[in-house]
Amino acid sequence: MSAAVVAERECVGRHIEVRGTVQGVGFRPWVYRIARESGVGGRVWNDSRGVEIEVFGPPEALEVFSERLRTEAPPAALIREIQFREIQAEAIPGEAVSEFVIVSSEGGAGERKVSIPPDLATCPECEREIFDFRDRRYRYAFTNCTNCGPRLTIAQDVPYDRASTTMAAFTMCPRCQAEYERVEDRRFHAQPNACPVCGPKLWAADARGERREGNDPVCSAALSLVAGKIVAIKGIGGFHLACNATSSPAVERLRQRKHRDAKPFAVMVRDLAAAERIAFLDDEERRLIASVARPIVLLRRRPDSVLAPEVAPDNPLVGVMLPYSPLHHLLLAEVDRPLVMTSGNLSEEPIARGNEEALDRLREIADLFLLHDREIESRCDDSVARVIAGAPLVMRRSRGYAPRPVALARPFARPVLACGAHLKNTVCLGAGDAAYLGPHVGDLETAETYSSYQESIARLERLVGIAPEVIAHDLHPLYLSTKYALERPETVKIGVQHHHAHVASAMGEHGLAGPVLGIAFDGTGYGTDGTAWGGEFLIVDYAGYERIATFRAMPLAGSDRAIREVWRLALAVLDDAFAGDPPIDRFSVFDGVEARALSVVRKMIETGLNVPRARGVGRWFDAIGALVLGRPVSRYEGEVATIWNLVADEGERGVYPFAVESLSQPLEIDPRPMVRAVVDDLIIGRTPAVISAKFHNTLAAAVAEVVRFSRAACGDLPVVLTGGCFQNALLAERIVEVLAGGPRVYLHGEVPPGDGGLALGQALVADAIVKQGGV
Repeated sequence: MSAAVVAERECVGRHIEVRGTVQGVGFRPWVYRIARESGVGGRVWNDSRGVEIEVFGPPEALEVFSERLRTEAPPAALIREIQFREIQAEAIPGEAVSEFVIVSSEGGAGERKVSIPPDLATCPECEREIFDFRDRRYRYAFTNCTNCGPRLTIAQDVPYDRASTTMAAFTMCPRCQAEYERVEDRRFHAQPNACPVCGPKLWAADARGERREGNDPVCSAALSLVAGKIVAIKGIGGFHLACNATSSPAVERLRQRKHRDAKPFAVMVRDLAAAERIAFLDDEERRLIASVARPIVLLRRRPDSVLAPEVAPDNPLVGVMLPYSPLHHLLLAEVDRPLVMTSGNLSEEPIARGNEEALDRLREIADLFLLHDREIESRCDDSVARVIAGAPLVMRRSRGYAPRPVALARPFARPVLACGAHLKNTVCLGAGDAAYLGPHVGDLETAETYSSYQESIARLERLVGIAPEVIAHDLHPLYLSTKYALERPETVKIGVQHHHAHVASAMGEHGLAGPVLGIAFDGTGYGTDGTAWGGEFLIVDYAGYERIATFRAMPLAGSDRAIREVWRLALAVLDDAFAGDPPIDRFSVFDGVEARALSVVRKMIETGLNVPRARGVGRWFDAIGALVLGRPVSRYEGEVATIWNLVADEGERGVYPFAVESLSQPLEIDPRPMVRAVVDDLIIGRTPAVISAKFHNTLAAAVAEVVRFSRAACGDLPVVLTGGCFQNALLAERIVEVLAGGPRVYLHGEVPPGDGGLALGQALVADAIVKQGGV
């Protein structure tokens, strides 16, 4: 359209502000293309909060453009708000409004308010190129464009441009530079853009770091994997340890070397069809596993799966992911079988990210190393998700999601750093109307992980440009995250009760102002009454909470030892239910326990010496699961509870008796009648599948009872389900079912219900206290 034609018709103007994840994802070139196609002129540029557009043209053309802006987007963009306002059309002569241009962004401090985008899975166009022998990027393991490739893991600073990434070490060749500069090209301003001539290189090395010369490194790795070897692969956010997932000896060898006895391994398969061959998927699971975030998705394994049983021992679920980098696509095409892809570390250590670090830490595990020279700036483990109650739920929020901000209904009064939990740690920075959850750090159990935690916080502060003024932390005085918070130089520090933070996290994700009835079920959290909490019913707004109900406390003989040796929990609940005289000789869980050990534990419980009391619903899963399944020990966190959940017969609708002590404040759910009924069922030969289902149904019935009380006392409040126990699909779905027709029920989605989402709630509670003038 010429300027002359525009001048002859009515011309109007519109200013548009777009907020969300709209930088570093090809958003401006996309706007340019739809502007040209819609017949409008103007300009687009990045600003400190997102993208701004000024557009001019006939009213009908502006409407077409605006509608496309509202309803379409590049695959990696996440638009959360668009604001339109009319402006005066630019006069002609002057700048011709028939032209549409991309304006260079102004740098400066304002740019630092925009988050770096998450890492993005390989797009279909790039995947086609690496398998096309006529293409100049044929079999190139670092192929990417504006729709895909690394972002967070290569970013060193902001604004997000090549000079501020680890790709600064690679100068683009003329052909790549031309792609980068041509607005019509899908590689326009793709910061990691490269090709075999000018980009990163891949090579194979042995455990001594000596290069394997000659062969294609991907072929070398594939041959090793097919032969049963273990290969350490440098990926997007760190190293994976890979082996043939169909070979029992290979998987067992990896378990022995990695010191991971039983915890399930994740599996990568070539494509969706390969995933369907090893697991059952519904439509929502297909969408989730193939999404641009490419998380590990927990799926129900097919009985005839080719996977070795050692991949996920005693577990009907298997974590499956699709390739998300060109290197993965090439490798999976070569081996043509499922591969174990687990974090490149020893248990409890952070994932290795550098070549020398990996050779040093993984040389006793891996037989071959697949290395490259593109540095990884930020560690970023794979995300983990599953479908619960028909919707995706993120259980570990990391690669593909972090640090995409959570949009909030109301802005922070002052910038906040929330330091997260001790286990499954993730931190949160909040400012303006956004909260930025960093990538998964893990359990703060070792000096190495604590050091990685500190680095992660410093990096997130730099990348999102937030200097916190308020520090939020858990109440537990022995958590390393609490220690870190108290050592920060900021003067405003706010301790937040663990389960209050869980509920606030879900409220923030769903934009709920409160009050709500928060049901927070997990293993443990620091309580204010001398017990560990974890079976809590709280009336919550951001600034405070009222505890209206909880579960009867059980003794943890030996403290954390009881969480590993779960026979201690089984003994404790039996003794409590049968007044110290249970028929323990009827239960195989105690067969391998010495009589003296039983006596010692009973004495500990009697005297209260080193016996904290815990109310966590997760501990009830452990205790009853250990009793019925005959499992005295939990080999990894949550093993017995997980298996106890997964054996349930979902068709069983029976409910065990329970009591609610209404005279106590708060109300106390008493599961002792349930324990006695479980024993009766065991003695008459009911199967674990039936007992597990009735156990889940009983918890749901207890929730319904407390909700009825809450509605009578407090009105019809929204109900929020939160805490690690709500990663259990059956429990969540049973509770949603029993509350149907009553209050609105909210589950988590992109913010984990477990401790990986806790920091968001900490930040929101601290902010509310600041706004109330509490500090």
